[in-house]
Amino acid sequence: MPKSELLIRQFQDSKNPVYAHLSTWILAGMATTMQQSFTIYPFDPPGDVARLRGEVRDFLAQHQAKLGVPNCWVVGDPEFSRALGAAGFLGMILPKEVGGYARHPLERYVVIEELLAAGAPVGAHWIADRQTAPLILRYGSEEAKAAYLPGICKGEIYTCIGLSEPGAGSDLAAVRTSARQTPDGWRISGQKIWTSGAHMSHVMLALVRSEEGSERNAGLSQFLIPMDAAGITIRPIIDMGGDHHFNEVFFDDVLLPEWAMVGTRGQGWAQATAELALERSGPERYLSSHVLMTSLIDAAGPDPEPQIRGLIGELTAELWTLRQMSLSTAAKLAAGEDPMVEASMVKDLGNSFEQSLPQRVQALVDCPSTRNDDLARLMRALLIAAPSFSLRGGTREIIRGIIARGLGLR
Repeated sequence: MPKSELLIRQFQDSKNPVYAHLSTWILAGMATTMQQSFTIYPFDPPGDVARLRGEVRDFLAQHQAKLGVPNCWVVGDPEFSRALGAAGFLGMILPKEVGGYARHPLERYVVIEELLAAGAPVGAHWIADRQTAPLILRYGSEEAKAAYLPGICKGEIYTCIGLSEPGAGSDLAAVRTSARQTPDGWRISGQKIWTSGAHMSHVMLALVRSEEGSERNAGLSQFLIPMDAAGITIRPIIDMGGDHHFNEVFFDDVLLPEWAMVGTRGQGWAQATAELALERSGPERYLSSHVLMTSLIDAAGPDPEPQIRGLIGELTAELWTLRQMSLSTAAKLAAGEDPMVEASMVKDLGNSFEQSLPQRVQALVDCPSTRNDDLARLMRALLIAAPSFSLRGGTREIIRGIIARGLGLR
């Protein structure tokens, strides 16, 4: 019997009501998929994990005033990021020669799980530490490594990802921003949209068309573009909650040196899609609403009413399952494998969970506009933010297409 099926059957046989809900949720939404595709990898970080968690919690206790932020991984605080860098919690998996700490990827997972569970404002450095730095280390020129990696490890250099464009959002292969090679270097022209954090970033990792006349995913390359370069215009996009996370970015014949290209010319599509597994499977895919869940538990007290108790049990069961799936995917990535389907499953199920959480709390908790405690504040903020969760890292329709193809269903 596959490990995933055995896991499900154990929950079915359990008399624990939380596990009973867990087995129902798994079987209703993902059991067949898990049995066909989701290989359970053991999450086994080296060293003393309990001690590492304690170190992170001690750090968070020193910065208590900044915690409890909903959707915290898009909320940037440069001061907090610099403090994390000084504490050795950024650039953890990078080699020491570039300012990193040469630690295991699963140790890094432990750290970011603790940060997200506490609602720490990690958005400034998030993309740089999660995916840009590993990509530069693997594909970047020596000049790029020297220019950016030490600053990323210190929490002083932040990056954004230039993917979506008008007319090329979910259909990423339709990008039209161009890179033209000249005797002076590369000239970038075009536009990116919905670029998270562009207004506070020092550099963009952009996917652009480097071969004139190429179509779809052929002829694309990745470039590192300094955000203070001549010819760049950044315009904010304010969301419905009044927050500024997204931006439009315009490139008007921006000049880049030859070393700004990342990896091999024309291989940008393969490089960009490879890093998406890092973006789609982490704990940020099910912990964006976590501070609301902990606030609900705190507000309910030691003897919650039956409906609230039932909701807490359901949420705990679902969170536990998602965490096991994410841990397993992280372990597969650490083993050097490409868990594209598993990462997509974590993202889709995680988005559904974190989007539904504020609605499920709202259905049971009376929250008039005059109520200003933590539970009410977090619920209002997440009801506004949650619809966007399934857009980040690929829309639900695209993600489910990837899963279907991976399972041979289409």
